[in-house]
Amino acid sequence: MFEFAWPWMFFCLLLPWLFRRFLPPATTVSHGVLFAPFIDFVPEGLAQTSRQSIRSPRVWGLLICWLLLITAAARPQWVGEETELPETGRDLILAIDVSGSMEIADMDDGRANRLDVVKQVAGDFIRRREGDRIGLILFGSEAYLQTPLTFDHATVANMLQDTVIGIAGRETAIGDAIGMALKHVGHLKHSRQTTEEAVLVLLTDGASNAGHVQPRKAAELAAQQGLRIYTIGVGGEAREMQSFFGMRTINPASDLDEETLRTVAGLTGGQYFRATDRDTLQDIYRQLDRLEPALDGSRIVRPTAELFIWPLGLGLIVSFLLVQYWWRAG
Repeated sequence: MFEFAWPWMFFCLLLPWLFRRFLPPATTVSHGVLFAPFIDFVPEGLAQTSRQSIRSPRVWGLLICWLLLITAAARPQWVGEETELPETGRDLILAIDVSGSMEIADMDDGRANRLDVVKQVAGDFIRRREGDRIGLILFGSEAYLQTPLTFDHATVANMLQDTVIGIAGRETAIGDAIGMALKHVGHLKHSRQTTEEAVLVLLTDGASNAGHVQPRKAAELAAQQGLRIYTIGVGGEAREMQSFFGMRTINPASDLDEETLRTVAGLTGGQYFRATDRDTLQDIYRQLDRLEPALDGSRIVRPTAELFIWPLGLGLIVSFLLVQYWWRAG
């Protein structure tokens, strides 16, 4: 339906009449108070003020302009139907490793690299988390906030799909990724834009070999701030392969520092998971759905479209026509 957000602004419609009724007319000033070098080019009808008749087209034009301006100031709106928006009150940040080792293709029978598998599985997880605010951190040699916490899950999923390996460097800065999450959540808490339910899901395939903050120290700070961290280590299982010198064992996840990931999760009240292929990674995210379930809750919202631009634009057009009229008549 149509309504005005500030209907009391219509009381201002009386201001021109009140000024005319109770204020004395302006007196002629014998000396200049404003230097205007272009005044010689202004038509006499526009430069001088006079008490014109209410029937004058100029007066009517000014009244119409004033009415349109006050209408715009009253904020006309089109308010839609009430919509129930599910809301859990939880902030969930995904920290995804995009270092060089994520290009190894060992989790999907060689058909896709690690990052491609993570994109698909984590993208499905994002779309399931209806009601959560979700953010995305990408980290390699550096960590940066790709998407701040938002209810716009489609944008977060799209930003994840657009991620490429090495965009943040080829190494792994786990501590900096945790620090970035703490900084973002802390800023929102300071401005009272977040709740106490903040969760970080950190996924990596290596050991922390870059960055400015050690993972254990970052985890201790996270525990103090109430940020719960779940860690996921990805990489294929060790297997036997035939070589020129006979059978040998190949472990594609040999660089994975599981001890550090367990420590980080344990210090913050979270849990460590190990993903060796697409199926186990999907199962891990389903477990996260159970460990951090969507809480029952909702809020009623009514989509609102601001319409002030229409009377404001029309007032601008009328004022332009008035100026043209004065120039021709003056």
